[in-house]
Amino acid sequence: MSRPVDARGVLEQVQADPHGKVKVAIVDLDGVLRGKYMHKEKFLSAAAKGFGFCNVVFGWDIGDVCYDNVRYTGWHSGYPDAHARIDLGTFRRVPWDGDVAFFLADFVDEREQPLAVCPRQTLKRVLARAEALGYRVMAGFEYEWFNFEESPRSLADKAGALPQPLTPGMFGYSILRASLQRPYFNAIMDQLAAFGVPLEGLHTETGPGVYEAAIGVSEGLEAADRAVLFKTGVKEIAYEHGVLASFMAKWHEKLPGSSGHIHQSLWDAGGERNLLHDPSHPAAMTPLFESYLAGQLSLLPELLALYAPTVNSYKRLVEGLWAPTTVTWGTDNRTAAFRVLSMHPAATRLETRVPGADANPYLALAAAVGSGLWGVERKLTLDARAIEGNAYAAKDAPALPRTLAEATDRLRGSEAARELFGEAFVEHFVASRDWEWRQFRQAVTDWERRRYFELV
Repeated sequence: MSRPVDARGVLEQVQADPHGKVKVAIVDLDGVLRGKYMHKEKFLSAAAKGFGFCNVVFGWDIGDVCYDNVRYTGWHSGYPDAHARIDLGTFRRVPWDGDVAFFLADFVDEREQPLAVCPRQTLKRVLARAEALGYRVMAGFEYEWFNFEESPRSLADKAGALPQPLTPGMFGYSILRASLQRPYFNAIMDQLAAFGVPLEGLHTETGPGVYEAAIGVSEGLEAADRAVLFKTGVKEIAYEHGVLASFMAKWHEKLPGSSGHIHQSLWDAGGERNLLHDPSHPAAMTPLFESYLAGQLSLLPELLALYAPTVNSYKRLVEGLWAPTTVTWGTDNRTAAFRVLSMHPAATRLETRVPGADANPYLALAAAVGSGLWGVERKLTLDARAIEGNAYAAKDAPALPRTLAEATDRLRGSEAARELFGEAFVEHFVASRDWEWRQFRQAVTDWERRRYFELV
């Protein structure tokens, strides 16, 4: 659903701003913010006409190495500019950067149509599908991430090995550990709220130096915007406090991974009634809720690469460490892939527990909502019964793909994905994940050196 924007009022604020610059950013395929400062006058011109942004941001990987297998751009195209349009509805001020104005932008093609490979535009297409069906999508992300007494330089100097956690030991929900780095902890809560990314809660999780935050619920696009800005905001605030924050899905083999759970609900077009709650149902679920959940269950193996987009993602999806490994659902069950929460009418929702903190929020939410709507449109019913107790013990439940290569192959062959997200997007994303797997296959790991260097 489009958000009402007082464009004139926003531009007048920027025009009157004592700052001579504005920060503008886009989101790449991996969910990383890429952007720059613009001179205020350049920004005001770009707000009216758009601006050029090198399309290499969709032609290279997270390490800025250019893909050799995508059609959209490459050496064959000369890496021209793509056209970006500033979304004035994303206006914020960055409190840790002198309250400088900040905006997100979207990409369009030469016909001024949404660019097929742009993640934010991909989510907008899915949300438009929901709106056409008469539903308003509400969503909220929650993240776990690890914090270290490191800087980018100190970590590089030790080749990324053995970073020093901010606090020792396993101490979830600890008031004591939260107070150990109180200025940093408070800055996350307070400065993100001032940045338009309100947190419902912030606490330590179980693991050395790990925190968890729940971002305030909002409409679908705003929810994904908040998620992207949360991750970058935390990292920038962390720098100010001598901390390095990591949203890697699994940084240590003996510790739990970092999740990026997504809570979703469907409301009527006016936003007055939650359409998922039925008190007469044993699980307080409406038929709409059942179909929405059935769609996500049905397409999860095909869309897993959108939830788990890196080689490292699959190190998190292991038994007994709070991440799902099978296609399962349960009522208020944290061992299942999907957790139904339906005790209160207004708060009835589905928690999709598969994504890690490394997922691109736009693509993860597009996968969740898109597959849910796919089930609604087909009036799917729940064939699988709710898991009671330990979902890891449900040996008859379908297993998730075990590697990025396997998940990418499933996405490549998914007709549903092409229908939901478009042929061009699926082909581009699949090629990028093929590239990612190929880079991993060529790498020699520390594990291999420890195991084979001397003894073979």
